[in-house]
Formats: sequence, C-alpha cells, structure tokens
Amino acid sequence: MKGIVPYLQFKNTGEAIAWYARVFGAKEVRARLVAPDGTCMNAEIEIEGTRLMLADEMPAIGSTSPATLGATSVVLDLHVERSDEIFARALAAGAEQIYPLADQFYGDRAGRVRDPFGHHWIIATRIREVSEAEMVAAFHAMFV
Repeated sequence: MKGIVPYLQFKNTGEAIAWYARVFGAKEVRARLVAPDGTCMNAEIEIEGTRLMLADEMPAIGSTSPATLGATSVVLDLHVERSDEIFARALAAGAEQIYPLADQFYGDRAGRVRDPFGHHWIIATRIREVSEAEMVAAFHAMFV
C-alpha cells in the first residue's frame, strides 16, 4: 500500500463498520485485528474505491475518537453517483446535518453530515465542470 490512508478512531469500530456498510456501501477488505480484551486494534474498509483504516480509540497513546473529543479536525469528502440518495440514507440512519445538500459554486451537489460516531462527511456528486477562473470568481462573489 502506498499513499495516504485516513485512519479513523471510534468508541466502537464494529458499530461504525456496520453503519458505513449500510449507509455508504463500505466493504471490509481485511481481517479485523482484535485484542483479547475486545479492543479493535485495526480494521480496513473500502468506500467508493478508497481505503480507510479504523480502530477503537486508545487514549493512552493519544488516539481518541471525535465522540470523546466532542469535535473533529478532519472532514472526509465522499464523492458518489447519487448524493441525494446517500445524504438521505445517512440522515435516516442517524447522521446529523451540518449543512444541507445543495448545488455548489464549484460544480458539485454537496452537503455535510456528522455521522453517529462524530466524523464529518461531505457527500457530493459532480454535476458540472467548472473552470478554475469561474470557480474563483464565484467564490469571491460570495463576499461582496
């Protein structure tokens, strides 16, 4: 494996994997590594061709979940074919809307949710190609 792979922390990795499978169609791609005390030390899933690593939080080594922190500094940007469908499925499964799904100036139909585990997801579908000049102009127009 090469590149950057997000590694998400949870209070209960098994519940998160089940939620991601139901909502995002995640597939578990490797065997879970579970310690004798039941702590999931590593699991790997794939969503829309992107691999994510997951584990139960381990505060003793500085690995805490957004649920414990009450915040997150990472937003996952998930591009799918049908954002309306996936966004609605996420909300129905307990995600909280951060901002509604809408057509965005940069060419995506996108909205943002907080999943039940505290992780933030932008769920998006590309609806039109936008040149860089058009995107920059539309961005600046929002502030006048």
